[in-house]
Amino acid sequence: MSGQYVHIKRKKYAAGLLWQPLVAGFTPRAYAYKLARGIDRRLNQYISYNGMVGLGARVNGQRSGMPSIAVEIVEALPGYASMLCVFMVDNKFVLVAVRNGVIIYDLIFDSESAAREKYAELAEIPDWNALFAPASWGMPRTVERDLTDLIFGPSHGVLRSISHFGAGLMSLAIFALFVFVFLYIFREPINEMFSPKPQMARQNPELAAEYHRQIEEKNKELDKEFNMRQPAPIEPLVMPYESLPEPAERADLCYRAIGFLMQQVAGWNQTVAECGETHAFATFKRSFGTLDDFYSVAANVMPGIFVQEINDNEILARAKLPERIAVSSQDVRDPDSIVRELTSRFQAINLDPNITVVVDAVSNETQSAEVYVVEVAVESKLIPSQFMLIFEDFGGVYMTKAAWNVARKTWNYEVIIYAK
Repeated sequence: MSGQYVHIKRKKYAAGLLWQPLVAGFTPRAYAYKLARGIDRRLNQYISYNGMVGLGARVNGQRSGMPSIAVEIVEALPGYASMLCVFMVDNKFVLVAVRNGVIIYDLIFDSESAAREKYAELAEIPDWNALFAPASWGMPRTVERDLTDLIFGPSHGVLRSISHFGAGLMSLAIFALFVFVFLYIFREPINEMFSPKPQMARQNPELAAEYHRQIEEKNKELDKEFNMRQPAPIEPLVMPYESLPEPAERADLCYRAIGFLMQQVAGWNQTVAECGETHAFATFKRSFGTLDDFYSVAANVMPGIFVQEINDNEILARAKLPERIAVSSQDVRDPDSIVRELTSRFQAINLDPNITVVVDAVSNETQSAEVYVVEVAVESKLIPSQFMLIFEDFGGVYMTKAAWNVARKTWNYEVIIYAK
């Protein structure tokens, strides 16, 4: 399985990663290390994404700093909790399968027949939200997309080394090289520093002045030759709770965005509408209308939206959410106290949420830290503004998702709270 990477726009993307859900109580690096020791010690690279850990290996051509093609595809196609995709890039076939938001398959095939056989096998699994494959395959209910048109902008995370040993060894080698170069370049000033200095009091004043002038000129030459500068300041570690939208404003924005997309279009039935972190989207299924009917109505009542034809009978409408002022907010309590208080509040209104505690790792080039996050998922009849009143006394609150289920006439919410 060597060569599990693909070039897109002169950039390498890793594939063939082993994906596993992140277990509560582990940092992504620690869990990746545990998995690698139990599965295959050659797995020495990892990436953390959306509550999952993907493992890769240098023997497969995967290197630290490479983004994951599966993550980029999931980010490029928001709104599909379950999708099966095959894209052709440079005579290779990238196959990615996602079920309920979890990446279950991620591989590059050199052979078209092998990719098509695996695609047909996975397509037998029911309830895919979307199917993407080359049009020449003639697969039912599929849409062909160009992967190079989907992947753009900054990467959503990159592979990192599981072990600290390589990074420490590299740092030691760089430090030794720096010391050697420093001593070589400044050997003359250092020799002069440790050489016996002439006694100025016994010298001719004119000779002493000439000696000082020569030293100053030498220092100026060194400064000019090597252009010595102060090292750049280290950027502070940015924590995720330092940039959060105001909860009530976020709830109102999602409610209005979903209302904007859930317009009545004759011959088309709404199925679900969702407000994510950057976009809101709604899906429509055809009953007796036509595509022309939808486009003519949408242009008038939903101006500026992006429309994607999933197939002849299903349409996705997506709208970008406006930017909002962000503030820094974090709850002062520990995760257990937050869970206990939330459980009590939901019991008071007869709701049964799913509440979990996870630990997220935050890092930059020189620092790392862990953040405790309380995750809440629940189904409710309350509209967003009413629902978020439950969290009115909490800090560090962010509603990551609000979805309206047309068939059940209920809302599905996902909320996180950053704890101390």
